[in-house]
Amino acid sequence: MVAMNDRLPLAVAPEVKDALVDGRPVVALESTIISHGLPRPRNLEVAIELEAMLRAAGVVPATVGAPGGRPTVGLSESDLEVLATAQDVAKVSVRELPLAVAASRNAATTVASTATLARLAGIRVFATGGIGGVHRGAVETFDESADLAALARTAITVVCAGVKSILDVPATLERLETLGVTVLGYRTLRFPGFYVADSGNDIEWSASEPEEIVAAMQAADGLGLSSAIVIANPVPLEHQLDPQTHDGLLKGALAAAENEGIHGKAVTPFLLDHIYLASKGASLEANIWAVRNNVALAARIARAWAEMPA
Repeated sequence: MVAMNDRLPLAVAPEVKDALVDGRPVVALESTIISHGLPRPRNLEVAIELEAMLRAAGVVPATVGAPGGRPTVGLSESDLEVLATAQDVAKVSVRELPLAVAASRNAATTVASTATLARLAGIRVFATGGIGGVHRGAVETFDESADLAALARTAITVVCAGVKSILDVPATLERLETLGVTVLGYRTLRFPGFYVADSGNDIEWSASEPEEIVAAMQAADGLGLSSAIVIANPVPLEHQLDPQTHDGLLKGALAAAENEGIHGKAVTPFLLDHIYLASKGASLEANIWAVRNNVALAARIARAWAEMPA
């Protein structure tokens, strides 16, 4: 296991630091879901719930963010409240992180920046809802998430429910392959579509138990690889959006964006908001259940990793 660098310009909560030094399980969580992914006051409630889930599983939570522009691994309750309630919280990926630091601005971290900071602190397991991917029409716009490049250079295991179906899922899988990012389904050979358990795309490898995932992590270390392992963990079937309903909502959202001339970076929030309203909030509930499910699996992986013989 990689030791934490105490000279890094980021704050690591004492609880997280002690757990890493002692070799106890730690799971990183992102903060963008708190500031930008969920409505208030549900956002703070879910943030507290996810940390409580990890503690109940014997795992130390390490929510990552930059309150006041200070990169922090292991946010305090007051930090969580700031990022959940403050106005004009910046959403920062890796490239924006130094700008938020220089400006001392409250900032929530994306998958890319969360993975980067968590790994700098020595954390190996990270739970999120879904990773970013290649956007529809990227062949013309070159619009793809910075998450993909960050995962290509960050040796961390990310548990996610795939990518949102508003993205170009086949292209995302192609990019992950090109970038050398390992994709491993958890008890599935179908890549999940975030709101739905099956995006309609195959993946080649799967694991049935957390110990198999840990074995892959050990093998990656032994090979000297520096890229992430993405664990594709489908939202539970009983909590997914009905697939037929989902397909209709997505088709309607895409048509609405085209009719209203929505393009570029405005497309994603438009589509998500359209689906949320059209589903009468059901997409939000599927989102939250996906995150819960990922946190539960990440806790099991982190425990298995911590129990690995030195």
